[in-house]
Amino acid sequence: MSSTSLPVLVEHVQPVVQSVVASPSRSASLSSGYSIDKDKSNKDAHSVSVTDLAEPDEEGTRFTDWLLSRKARPDPDSVATVRSVYDDPLLAKHYWPKDTYENLHRFDPSARWTHREEQVLVRKIDWKVMLWAAISFSALNLDRNNLSQANSDNILGDLHLTTNDFNWGNSIFRLAFLSAELPSQMVSKRIGPDRWIPVQMCAWSVVTMAQFWLSGRTSFFVCRALLGCVAPCDRGCFIPDLILYLSYFYKKTELPFRLALFWMSANLCSIIASFIAFGVLHMRGVQGKAGWRWLFLFEGNITLIVGLMTFFRMPPSPTQTKTWFRPKGWFDEREETILVSRILRDDPTKGDMHNREGLTLKRLWTALLDYDLWPLYAIGLMFSIPAGPPATYLTLSLRRLGFSTFETNLLTIPSSALGMITMFGITFLSERVNDRSIVSMAENLWTLPFLIAIYCLPSKPSPWVYYGLATGLLSFPYTHPIQVGWCSRNAGAVASRTVNASLYNMFVQASTIIYSQIYRADDAPKYRRGNRVLISVAAFNLVVLYPGTKAYYIWRNRQRAKIWDAMTPEEQADYLTTTKDVGNRRLDFRFAH
Repeated sequence: MSSTSLPVLVEHVQPVVQSVVASPSRSASLSSGYSIDKDKSNKDAHSVSVTDLAEPDEEGTRFTDWLLSRKARPDPDSVATVRSVYDDPLLAKHYWPKDTYENLHRFDPSARWTHREEQVLVRKIDWKVMLWAAISFSALNLDRNNLSQANSDNILGDLHLTTNDFNWGNSIFRLAFLSAELPSQMVSKRIGPDRWIPVQMCAWSVVTMAQFWLSGRTSFFVCRALLGCVAPCDRGCFIPDLILYLSYFYKKTELPFRLALFWMSANLCSIIASFIAFGVLHMRGVQGKAGWRWLFLFEGNITLIVGLMTFFRMPPSPTQTKTWFRPKGWFDEREETILVSRILRDDPTKGDMHNREGLTLKRLWTALLDYDLWPLYAIGLMFSIPAGPPATYLTLSLRRLGFSTFETNLLTIPSSALGMITMFGITFLSERVNDRSIVSMAENLWTLPFLIAIYCLPSKPSPWVYYGLATGLLSFPYTHPIQVGWCSRNAGAVASRTVNASLYNMFVQASTIIYSQIYRADDAPKYRRGNRVLISVAAFNLVVLYPGTKAYYIWRNRQRAKIWDAMTPEEQADYLTTTKDVGNRRLDFRFAH
């Protein structure tokens, strides 16, 4: 999952926060309960001195720090408000939210709250916001996997398709996806993810159900293209939309664990989908139709129902939960003040745009030219290739080895279950040791020995030996969520995050176009040539790509630190006030690695 300290990073603010923390005289000079907006008040807010604020968490946690940590839990009735740039009058003016920010009326730098209040509120968000996000993503995951399940029911034979046709269908899907990715993200930013996500879910479900009427090669390709055009609701683009939405409610330290649960729910749904397929595929012959046709129709209907419900379950922001069908909303004024203030203290850049503000062409072009994120795009292109073909061809391979349609669907369950455990573990580890590049190597490090073992199998392997190796391979710790968050984190500004997350996902989808052509019909059934390619790519990623990316970001951080540290405090303050640099172009921004 994600080390993803997802898109909510305040890294470019952290050096400034630390300078405020390290200067008692500077802090002491601030007035008690300081607030820039003299007219803003909250009768329920605690008004305390800035010296009573909680200190921000350290960003530089190392593995040994984690092992030796014995940090006690805070007093639940102590102040949970974390010191930020808003406690310095000079810096606060620079980071003050834009007038168009939808939650500005609830932002109060003088507001104070306790750990008990915050914990209760976060649990409330978990139930109101996070739970439905997981449900909606799980519903989409049903449709995402049904082509693989349809393969176990002879969809290729019924439609007179070859495995090469199957490969081209996947390539067409990804090409259509790539053409729709950026436009979809721009629409999402303009109308808001709370509107765009359910629209995409409904569109995706309609096309999924249309596959009930597939008649041959042409209709198969057309449906794959249409699915690609609405695929921004698939994992590739649905994730940036949903991460952007969740970042309106959660701090950077709160998202990773919840996204781990989020991705685990998708794996759990894959297990449920296997049982659904086991039952629905038994409908082969009902009204003279193949079982896979009923599978597309049934699972598409489930997603459509969840998509329609999502229109009513995703409020635009913490302060916009009241509507005609929810007249009391989810939060009272005090809770809204805490929600907004803690989010902006954690990441002031969230006040740079409102949730209905589109991206300009200039911002889009700037994001495209952000060369500091190119190493992450390279990772997105390469990391999933080694495990991609074995995952895509799992059901076809098991059928060739003599397993029945129903055995095949049940045999896919263990890898999904084990994948939940390894994904959660790798995400947890990444956050605990505060590392992305080295920890993200785990996926390729896991798959490499299994690929070598599969390559060395005899021409006619034992079905159970192959199944054991394939299951072990596909139980790898999925690091994509870590890398999505890594990219979003290193983008900096909100506008950049939206575009750069989409660009990263476009490279991930491009990788599927590449690996969908690695296993070819003339290389079947062992795919020795294809497996040699996969082994080579995994080795390259482990030896060159991930270590090189970490080295690059360390070098870039040292470059900036050298310039920043050479400035006097006055020069730093003047830079913050006058600079036109934004996001990760700022001298005080540090890249995560």
